[in-house]
Amino acid sequence: MLNSPSIALEIGLSSTNKYRWKRRAVAVLLFGVSFGYVEAAVVTYLRPQFFAVQARSTPPGRDLFPLPTLEQIKAAGPGMVRMTETEIVREAATMVMLGAVAAAAGGSFRQWLAFLLLEFGAWDIAFYAFLKLLIDWPGSLLTWDILFLIPVPWTGPVIAPVTVALTMMGTGFAILRWEPGGQPARPRGIHWIGISIGAGLILAAFLWDYRNIMAGGMPNPFHWGLFAVGEGLWLAAVAHALLSESVHKA
Repeated sequence: MLNSPSIALEIGLSSTNKYRWKRRAVAVLLFGVSFGYVEAAVVTYLRPQFFAVQARSTPPGRDLFPLPTLEQIKAAGPGMVRMTETEIVREAATMVMLGAVAAAAGGSFRQWLAFLLLEFGAWDIAFYAFLKLLIDWPGSLLTWDILFLIPVPWTGPVIAPVTVALTMMGTGFAILRWEPGGQPARPRGIHWIGISIGAGLILAAFLWDYRNIMAGGMPNPFHWGLFAVGEGLWLAAVAHALLSESVHKA
């Protein structure tokens, strides 16, 4: 009985922590979805200028590919060069913005990572959803897209980044929800290695064809094998971390 006040205090703090991380998670998700619309709107504005340059060397109706080469961008004039440079800087600023919002929401590195994964995934999925609403694109989940331009073009079917986005969100939620008090789980080194290798393989799948893409070629078949191994390693590492924590708690 003498310990009941301290027990009650601990329960109260635990409930407060739960409420706080859930509230921050909702705020981060709202930011990601809202920023997905901003991103889709920017792409909507850029597409006519992109297609105007592409049409100088490519028959109409080829969608995003082949990309204009650097020589074609320069030949289009200084305005197009400035727009391309601005787009690359905008991509970098986007990453900084997402990281900053996650830092404001998370109190530790693991919380920062969890919130970053949440908002990044929400941003990416919302981006494609709003593009579909605004310009009825992509035509299907197998439509190819240009994901990033830094440091070289990332390309792949839309279903691939959407799958990664769902994996990121699931991982973020798993980290945030595991501890009763809203504190992040503590994956061991082997788990971080598995996640890192998996993410690296996924990145390699997106960058696999960059030389051909930059040379103005049509995309070669996506490296689904590399992508699948990367996804599998990532998911296996997260699942093992959660199972290990569950056994430890028991």
